[in-house]
Amino acid sequence: MTKTDLTLFRERLLALRARLRGDITQMEDNALNKDHDKTTSMPNHMAELGSGNFDQDLTLSLVGAENDALDQIEAAIERIEDGSYGQCDECGGKIPTARLEAIPYAALCVRCASQVEEDGP
Repeated sequence: MTKTDLTLFRERLLALRARLRGDITQMEDNALNKDHDKTTSMPNHMAELGSGNFDQDLTLSLVGAENDALDQIEAAIERIEDGSYGQCDECGGKIPTARLEAIPYAALCVRCASQVEEDGP
């Protein structure tokens, strides 16, 4: 991978990181009702309370997933810095550029990612 390619991937990762950080902050604020007046956010019915709790749980779950993506982005930036970007963490093979263009923070080649997915957590 050329130095120009690495620079472009680094810029994409930094932009993605910035966007995700903004999204996470907004979702956390919405889930915790930081921007709402307390009198207008009071539910009128028990079903509204349940729906509100579900929405909050869903949003906080999404925040967790976004934080996981941020961790992967940070790791990819570190791989660029240490010269291992584009190499599979599992088998050491080359991750195809097309995969990195689709998922710039990918740490595994398609074969290893499939194997990890099959094996489960």
